Order: sequence, then C-alpha cells, then structure tokens
Amino acid sequence: MMTPPTNKIAIYSGSFDPITNGHIDIVERAAKIFTELHVVVLNNPKKRYLFSSDERKEMISKAVAHLPNVHVSTFGGLVVHAARAHNACVIIRGLRAITDFEYEMKMASANKMLDPEIETFFLMTSNEFSFLSSTVVKEIATFKGDISKLVPTHVKEAVEAKYE
Repeated sequence: MMTPPTNKIAIYSGSFDPITNGHIDIVERAAKIFTELHVVVLNNPKKRYLFSSDERKEMISKAVAHLPNVHVSTFGGLVVHAARAHNACVIIRGLRAITDFEYEMKMASANKMLDPEIETFFLMTSNEFSFLSSTVVKEIATFKGDISKLVPTHVKEAVEAKYE
C-alpha cells in the first residue's frame, strides 16, 4: 500500500494562451483545497502562441495576485517533471465537457505511468465557463468581438492589442 503524501502541494499546468476566467475559476477553487498551488505555464515547441511564456506568466500572476498560496512559473517539458520540480503530489486538470474527459483521461494515465506517485485531480468547470477556452477568446477577439466577460480586464487589453 502506498503511503499518502505528506504535502498538499498541487500543480495546475497549461498553455494559458491567454488565461481565461474559466482557468481562474479552477485556480481559485484548487487554492482552497491545497495548501500550495503552482500554476505552471508549459512551453510546447510544437505550438504557436499568441503570447510569450513571460507575457503569459505576467498575466496569470496579476490575475491570481489575490491568492497568497498560488505561485506562477514557466516550465519546458513533461508536466510530471514540473510537478516533481515543485514538490507537488497532485496535478490539477479542469474538465469542461465529456470531450475533455477522454483526452484528460489519456493524459492522466500517461502521467501515472511516468510517475505513479503523482495523482491527477479533476475539477469540473463552473457552468458559466463550460464553453470557454483560450481558443474561443482568440477567435472572438480576431473578429473584434467583446471578450470582457471571458477574461480579466488586463488580459482583455493585452489580447486586443495583439489583434490591432
């Protein structure tokens, strides 16, 4: 039998390109459960990002500044390696719909195979954010639509500046 972890440190990783109110909802809820939460901006060299990793980190830091147990950083590589680097025993994943579940289940299984001591913790998104993704934000912004209800004000301004 495995010994339960002695820490309550979790990691919430993603591209966050840009961070949305749905992401922030997950961060706020996870911060209530875990004593320490690391929001980690992952960099995938195969992806094209609207914002640099430093810009994404800065936007997230400002959005979660009201949460004293939340820390923001960047990482290149596997999420389990990022979890180990932050001494986390849990990976937080947000689920919006059943379509997310299939992908996230595969990733959780792969992560478990890579590091059996790290658990994946799924949080269902709040209903008002069930449709929301960074892709949706960027698509609406591309066509000059109003994204003010989807992202914090400072993120809205940064996204709109990219599309000017």
